[in-house]
Amino acid sequence: MEVVEFSSLATDNGKTIGVATLNSERSLNALSLDMVALLEPKLQQWRDDPQVVCVWLQGAGEKAFCAGGDIVAMYKAMQQRPGKVVSEVEDFFTREYRLDYLIQTFPKPFVVWGSGFVMGGGMGLMNGASHRIVTETSRLAMPEVSIGLYPDVGGTYFLNRLTDGLGLFLGLTGAQMNASDALHVQLADYFVPSSNKPDVLAQLQSLEWGDTPALNRQKLSDALQSIEQAGRSELPRSGLKARHTELVAALQGQDVETVVANILALNAGDDVWLQRAQKNLRQGCPMTAHIVWAQLQCGTELSLAECFQMELTLSVNCAVKGDFAEGIRALLIDKDQQPKWHYPSVAEVPAEAVDEMFVSPWSADAHPLADLAKG
Repeated sequence: MEVVEFSSLATDNGKTIGVATLNSERSLNALSLDMVALLEPKLQQWRDDPQVVCVWLQGAGEKAFCAGGDIVAMYKAMQQRPGKVVSEVEDFFTREYRLDYLIQTFPKPFVVWGSGFVMGGGMGLMNGASHRIVTETSRLAMPEVSIGLYPDVGGTYFLNRLTDGLGLFLGLTGAQMNASDALHVQLADYFVPSSNKPDVLAQLQSLEWGDTPALNRQKLSDALQSIEQAGRSELPRSGLKARHTELVAALQGQDVETVVANILALNAGDDVWLQRAQKNLRQGCPMTAHIVWAQLQCGTELSLAECFQMELTLSVNCAVKGDFAEGIRALLIDKDQQPKWHYPSVAEVPAEAVDEMFVSPWSADAHPLADLAKG
């Protein structure tokens, strides 16, 4: 059984829709290096094949599109060579970011069926797509604050483009979003009840696909918008939208310490959604909070390729001298939920330690993603 299954759908006018299915239900379709190794060449093939007019990416089963990256193998490699750049870490993030960049720059319509859990690495895949569909079961998040990483996989780019700067809140807290939340902050484009998936695929097959990607994107958008209108009554209530004004106000601060204090001071009352977000932040990695603050400030001036290049630097540094290994240990290895972070609080993280996380371990020419924008 392959970890990614590929198939195709014939359209009524003789074109082809490429279908890729992440096929690891037991791991909630967590993105592995083997998956990346299969996806990248296939997407390149579909990109260059004039017969293929659209790509559809989904996860196997009902529980998840992709619940994150497969980080346990990286943990084991880090344990064998603590304090060193290990190939397993560098290779995984390099290949993953190349795949994310390929999807972000894909010239043809690219649909992600984001049903169930869409987290971490899954968000990187989904947010590169031209058409992002969520369902009543969708749960989206960038939860890296809990494992001593930070919102990578292009988060520097796409979190910076969210409504009213709410990407900062989502990055700091790892708050989960349902379909309505995701639509509200523009992390999704369309809501379709999960039971309507066969109808969506059938309508895609019946579209009058042409040879111009831009026109094909518009035809697909019009079709999905029409389908969405019929299912709008099933949209869940948005906890994020209800808190929008006070969250935006809490994000107004001159430094990350102030913003973190503002978020933790919000009166959650009986709002379980906000309570969980505050708990994630309170118990999360203090260094992550500083990285999120700095990466989003830097990201406003960076191209997409430069965002991924910076993220590879950050990810390797989180593994070598940060809290990434400890976060994985506490959450997934020993499962004691008691991480021993390098710094006990956001206020106690030295500025120079944060600056070191942004220093590349490679020269500019030797950076593994140096060629990204040239491809």
